[in-house]
Amino acid sequence: MQMHETLMKALAAGYERIVAWADILDRINVYPVPDGDTGRNLVMTLSALRNPWQEKETLSREILLTARGNSGNIAARFLSAFLGCEDLFSLPASVEAGRGLAYKAVPDPQPGTMLSLFDALAESLKRNPPEKTGAWVDAVTHDLEESVKATTQQLPELREAGVVDAGALGMLVFFDPLLNTLAGREVRGSGFTEELKDFFSLSGTWQEQKHQGYCLDVVLKLGQEEQDVMSNIMEVGESMVAMPDGDCLKLHLHTIDREKVKQSLAAHGSILTWAEDDLSEQTLHFSKPGKQPAIHIMTDAAGSMTRDTARGFGITLLNSYVTVGDRCLPESYLNPSHLFTAMRGGVPVSTSQASIAERHECYNNVLKLYDRVLYLCVGSFYTGNCSAAMGWKAENDPEDRMIVMDTGLASGRLGLAARATAEFSLFAGDASDVVAFARTAIHHVKEYIFLNRLQFLAAGGRMSKSGAFLGDLLHIKPIVSPYPDGVRKMGVARSTKEQVRFALRRLEEGLRRDQQATVLLEYTDNREWLEKEIKPEIEARFPRVRVIIQIISMTSAVHMGPGTWGIAFLPDNPGQAESDA
Repeated sequence: MQMHETLMKALAAGYERIVAWADILDRINVYPVPDGDTGRNLVMTLSALRNPWQEKETLSREILLTARGNSGNIAARFLSAFLGCEDLFSLPASVEAGRGLAYKAVPDPQPGTMLSLFDALAESLKRNPPEKTGAWVDAVTHDLEESVKATTQQLPELREAGVVDAGALGMLVFFDPLLNTLAGREVRGSGFTEELKDFFSLSGTWQEQKHQGYCLDVVLKLGQEEQDVMSNIMEVGESMVAMPDGDCLKLHLHTIDREKVKQSLAAHGSILTWAEDDLSEQTLHFSKPGKQPAIHIMTDAAGSMTRDTARGFGITLLNSYVTVGDRCLPESYLNPSHLFTAMRGGVPVSTSQASIAERHECYNNVLKLYDRVLYLCVGSFYTGNCSAAMGWKAENDPEDRMIVMDTGLASGRLGLAARATAEFSLFAGDASDVVAFARTAIHHVKEYIFLNRLQFLAAGGRMSKSGAFLGDLLHIKPIVSPYPDGVRKMGVARSTKEQVRFALRRLEEGLRRDQQATVLLEYTDNREWLEKEIKPEIEARFPRVRVIIQIISMTSAVHMGPGTWGIAFLPDNPGQAESDA
């Protein structure tokens, strides 16, 4: 295999490893502000590496322009030089060049960050130059691990929180499989998880901090000299990362006054892209873990489970992937509005599974971090996740600490069952009680999904294009539900009013008026309608029901299209509800 192909394969392996670690990176991200987004930023920034079919220059530019956050922008700058690696023996020089650019991107470089890991990588490669046996990889990885450990004493914020730097850990995670792939060695699960896991939880003495302002990522087409822009921007922002690219400048900064920054930038050129995060909102939701569950819950993002929901319930989430045009992202990182705009515009979209290596790394991490794990897996009819988990478990879980349950479900049925099980686990006395509850919830949860158009089923190969055209012409709107043997057709409607009548009738058949239950309303591009019209109607008819509005899973959305909506429901005590009946 040529070096370019090997490097691309290595980069993809590194990216998938970061996706598997993203939640851990987010939960220890206290520097420079505790906004819990380092994992997300690296996943978003480096997404082009999962399918790195482009030329190095194009790939480097795409990474640079999509970079998010301090960590993502510094990593992008490093990679712009690192991608020039021509062969194994030029690796040290490529790392050195990348380190130099990473340092130049930051006006005030700090020890104890991702930059320190780049230092350790460059120095270790000098002591352990690449050679054909591959033994050098172990020595380099050890040095990187020690560098990450040291970060907790290099920055006061990290020392107080009792964690390592999230960006440095992210790059350790990235380089472990990358270097092994370059050396032609088998990529195994991370060997440092056990060694570092004490640094993956915030200290009990750490005090939550609130920050105001915005985290901005901007691409500016320059109308004047770069240095003039920098001198002005330095006055209105902090945590600056700046990277030139031809006649453009990629900027990352934190600011209290985003409008002032926007006006200042507009005076120096044209703003091509603008992305922002509200730091007050992010730091508000970043906190120490709450009550520990009887057993840790893991599930799949295909179950209409967002990253925010999973974080709120302490759930580990395994992603599938969605490709929109040329860009591929884990589904829970995808911007839904971008997906629906692309679908309406005829842009090709598709779904795919995480690699076996990524799935195995996720199982490895969750079992290292928690004593007992219950994996509520999407139905085997829909993905190979259950068989992959069972295969990994057979070789890596001799103590039977991980329970893998093939739920047979997908979409909102799975998401609602997982949510209810996670809630129950917080107050259960024993793990076996949680497992029993999960089985009961899986049996009782119901869901109906209402499609607006058939053309997207046809685009995904799930029905003929002629059939879809005729169905849309006749205004046929299928009503479906996921079951263990596949998606079943539950009925048809010819208008939105008929869909609503069908949904309310099924609720009345499945729930008593005085019954406590949870209803999950799933939306695509129609949240406002569900919130204003459907939610109040359900609450009026069922006064003891809790109604939650949730985006439908992106894998479901790809196959069903804009305009789709769904309703899933589950009694709060499903076992008792059955006995009462």
